[in-house]
Amino acid sequence: MTTLARRLGLADAVVIGLGSMIGAGIFAVFGPAARAAGTGLLVGLGIAAVVAFCNATSSAQLAAQHPVSGGTYAYGRAQLGPWWGFAAGWCFLIGKTASTAAMALTFAAYAAPAGWEKPVAALAVAGVALVNYLGVTRTALATRVIVTIVLVCLAIALVTANVGAERTPIGDVFAAGPYGIVQSAALIFFAFAGYARIATMGEEVRDPAHTIPRAIVIALVGAFVVYSIVALTVLTVLGPDQLAHTISPLRDAVPPWARPVVQVAAAAASLGALLALMAGIGRTGLAMAREGDLPRPLAAIHERWRVPHRIELLLAAISIVLVLMVDLRGAIGFSSFGVLLYYFIANVSAWTQGTPHRRYPTWLQAVGMVGCIALAAAVPWQSLAAGVIVLAIGLVGRMLFHRRRAR
Repeated sequence: MTTLARRLGLADAVVIGLGSMIGAGIFAVFGPAARAAGTGLLVGLGIAAVVAFCNATSSAQLAAQHPVSGGTYAYGRAQLGPWWGFAAGWCFLIGKTASTAAMALTFAAYAAPAGWEKPVAALAVAGVALVNYLGVTRTALATRVIVTIVLVCLAIALVTANVGAERTPIGDVFAAGPYGIVQSAALIFFAFAGYARIATMGEEVRDPAHTIPRAIVIALVGAFVVYSIVALTVLTVLGPDQLAHTISPLRDAVPPWARPVVQVAAAAASLGALLALMAGIGRTGLAMAREGDLPRPLAAIHERWRVPHRIELLLAAISIVLVLMVDLRGAIGFSSFGVLLYYFIANVSAWTQGTPHRRYPTWLQAVGMVGCIALAAAVPWQSLAAGVIVLAIGLVGRMLFHRRRAR
């Protein structure tokens, strides 16, 4: 079997993780979270971070034992069996393909002239697919540049928003009740969901047993610090009511002269998340094709560029179709549902690891399992229903395929 080249070091891995998290979510997710919980979104942010940390440590522990492409799809197969692995891979592919289209549309909302959003979003998907096609080292380099641009622009935006602005008291953070707070955590989790993206690229990381665990934790902590500063800024500058009714919180929180800076940051962040997201989806699809859970010809690796080019091109084409045909405003909830189930399986898989491979206590995996199920159940009901239906379609389809092949 042809394998991928190990070209990524610790810095590359951290940057890809940050690029996956500090993306479109940070510019869009706090509005829906405020509608769900008001000032309670701060508690929701903490809950989402705790669940993300549990999931990240499970992913890191699994990646150290199984340094191959595919993330939880590969871990679930190895630790729990092929059906668990398939369920994880299917949830990841479906949820993240929808997220890819959402990222592209967010990029276009900030970068495209009015009326040209969908064509520009489609071109963004095509351009990112080309970058990924030319090799993973180019993906890491491009992500490093984008993350730098985003952090500089965010720093400028946060300084201008905080200087001289009138403050709104935070008030009672528990006023929305437990359900509203948990739903805000489920929505905010969308912004965290890229923290273990590097684990899906385990076959391309140098010294994965040490690099992947460190990179995942460093990237998660860094992103949480940025999210906390942004959340406090938009909540205290705009107030919970205005925040709940805006689709561009950071842009509304800064003076008019600074809004172009926010637009640059939002466009670059969306593009960076799209770049890392498509790379991670391609590696999971590669692993599934290798095992026969997707058509085996999709497991081909380009002889020169050493990337899974067929699966990446197919997923890019699907994303372009979604961009052109579907309004994905509800994609945050749908994506969170799929990814939370994906990480539920990661926690179960890590729970089963033996002592030689255990890096973290089992109670972290237990908290992660409970947290993932609770947040998945708290997404808006439309997203919950759609997620259950799509998961069922995948499981039934696999069952029918294997029955037919057995005959």
